[in-house]
Amino acid sequence: QVQLVESGGGLVQAGGSLRLSCVASGSLFSISSMGWYRQAPGKQREEVAIITRTGNTNYADSVKGRFTISRDNAKNTVYLQMNNLKPEDTAVYYCNYVMTGIPMYTNWGQGTQVTVSS
Repeated sequence: QVQLVESGGGLVQAGGSLRLSCVASGSLFSISSMGWYRQAPGKQREEVAIITRTGNTNYADSVKGRFTISRDNAKNTVYLQMNNLKPEDTAVYYCNYVMTGIPMYTNWGQGTQVTVSS
């Protein structure tokens, strides 16, 4: 059973920064794409950023230029550096393995809450 443990969220003012971390269990981390997702109250979960095993990245239009996804295969960890945060970034953030462009596992972690005040 894969485990995904997110951390690093918090309350920040608009314009501030946070760095999220996700430790993923499993022996396939280094050869897998990983993704960050978020779910705001009353909304569906949406994709935020993806990083492939080779380090290629893709971002949602709403976060391009502000968020950076990275990974440390030695630590089975994927990061999300979030700069210039906006109130609309408020959500619970999750990570997951990614296969063919979609989250691989249905057993999501607990997520980490990000709240951006105006």
